[in-house]
Amino acid sequence: MAALEVEIAQLIREYQAKTGRWLTIGTVESATGGRIADKITNVSGSSNYFKGSVVAYSNEAKFDVVGVNKETIENYGAVSSQTALEMAQGGRKLLDVNVCISDTGIAGPSGGSLEKPVGLFYLGLAAENETQSQEYIFSGNREENKQEAVEASLKMLKQYLLQRLVKER
Repeated sequence: MAALEVEIAQLIREYQAKTGRWLTIGTVESATGGRIADKITNVSGSSNYFKGSVVAYSNEAKFDVVGVNKETIENYGAVSSQTALEMAQGGRKLLDVNVCISDTGIAGPSGGSLEKPVGLFYLGLAAENETQSQEYIFSGNREENKQEAVEASLKMLKQYLLQRLVKER
């Protein structure tokens, strides 16, 4: 089976062949530190559809660069579904892309609590007429949790692209 980033590239090329236009992608990453963008750009030709990434690791970067509302983080925390959605929506606008995916999480080994354990991640996706977030709790070490979040983000993007292609058929 092809790597997820290769499958994503194939789906975007299929969309472009059907519609004559590229679906553009961007990422806003926190806990993964740019690894999602790294995976996507490992595919030759990704410059046709990948516009960029913001690593918004600090809350200040989430507010000042991406446009997450301070109240969202005050009320729900940096690691929350609401923050992941606002990161994706803000990134979509900032990067001027059709689809933006985001992540926020607690990679570990420290930083967790009873309410928000180490390994808790929220992934967000914002597109023209759709937003979604997904919650995951990974149980590996820091490196493994980050890698799991990257894979889950790419799977979420792939699922969105599959649904989008079905609508174009």
